[in-house]
Amino acid sequence: EISLLQVMSKIAAVKKDMVILEKSEFSTLLAENEKLKVQLAQLKKAQHEKKLLETRTEILEMTAEQDRHLTHTNMKIDTEVAGLKTMLEAHKLDTIKYLAGSVFTCLTVVLGFYRIWM
Repeated sequence: EISLLQVMSKIAAVKKDMVILEKSEFSTLLAENEKLKVQLAQLKKAQHEKKLLETRTEILEMTAEQDRHLTHTNMKIDTEVAGLKTMLEAHKLDTIKYLAGSVFTCLTVVLGFYRIWM
């Protein structure tokens, strides 16, 4: 019976050691799991930041492209306005020239009639 008690105590000690070992392994697995969760969170954050950076870069490129188009359009408008101003000046000078010619023509006709009657 003593040997049975010794065997039972050894079995109990082995069970106790197994429980301790299982708890230790479980704790190790939990720690490893937490570490993996942290790494996963870091990877997700890095991926999110990368997407944000790509989106920001794309928006900056689109803005730069729009600025180029706007500058090009402004240059076209400025060129057209300068051409219209030049054309307006030319027409204004032509109008003054024709007006002066008309005044001198009328004056010549009036002087001609004046000379004929006098």
